[in-house]
Amino acid sequence: MGDGSDGRADGGRRRPSLQRQRIGSIVTLPTDGSARYGLAVLHLYLDESGDHSLRHIQPSYPLFVLGGVILADDDAVAAAEAAVAAFKRRWFGAARVVLHTADLVRNRGAFVGLKDVALRGRFFDDLNELLRSLEFSVVACAVRKDAHLERYGDEAIDPYLLALTVLVERFCFCVHSDSERGRIIAERRTPQLDRQVEMGWGYLRTRGTRYVRPSLIARRIEAFDFVGKGATPAGMELADTVVSPLGRMLLGKRTRIDQSIVQAKLRRGPDGREWGRGLIVLPHD
Repeated sequence: MGDGSDGRADGGRRRPSLQRQRIGSIVTLPTDGSARYGLAVLHLYLDESGDHSLRHIQPSYPLFVLGGVILADDDAVAAAEAAVAAFKRRWFGAARVVLHTADLVRNRGAFVGLKDVALRGRFFDDLNELLRSLEFSVVACAVRKDAHLERYGDEAIDPYLLALTVLVERFCFCVHSDSERGRIIAERRTPQLDRQVEMGWGYLRTRGTRYVRPSLIARRIEAFDFVGKGATPAGMELADTVVSPLGRMLLGKRTRIDQSIVQAKLRRGPDGREWGRGLIVLPHD
């Protein structure tokens, strides 16, 4: 099945509400299934930027962005883990420090020493080089909440669930069903928000999307896992590092992360374009 959607998605509830589906839990295949059959596993690590609530829209950041980093196989995961750990040991003397954008930009916690302007500049130069050197691709969906709410009103789908639908579609297009499987990893939030994501994932596995059948999702994506904040894999840290700059890029804001690096990592279609393939902005004009 080709990537024929070109990023078009329906932001209103013309199908049954995702929140109303009664899904018991995240459905997964056995964790050793791919290894047993010699299949490569693509890992999609998710992170978000902005508030997904439609009740509160900040004029300075009216976006919600759900995005992620795709590592092509277990070797790519191992390489990312080693490189990120080495980077953190070089700067902080320990690999246990978690690269978290909210703390980085505010010089909090382990990053308090980066208040020094010159040191901060060298840190981001090194971080940009780390991102440039690693092999991964980026996929993200940004929802302009004000325009989304204006277009769909009370029928507007929750931006997180809308963006998740788009990313599941794009991830399915990245996975070659005969030789590969996909695994999605997201950070735990609150029990209520995690439950909403579980319901959304269950809905997608049983009902599919406008462009991807549920049987294809079930075949290509073997698991959707949550990880706790205390066990953050390198892929999650990379996702955190690139998703926020994408949102700021869309708003015309500057970032210390080199936006050209992030843009070069965006998934592309056969025509070489990233819009609608690696970066989807909803609603469409």
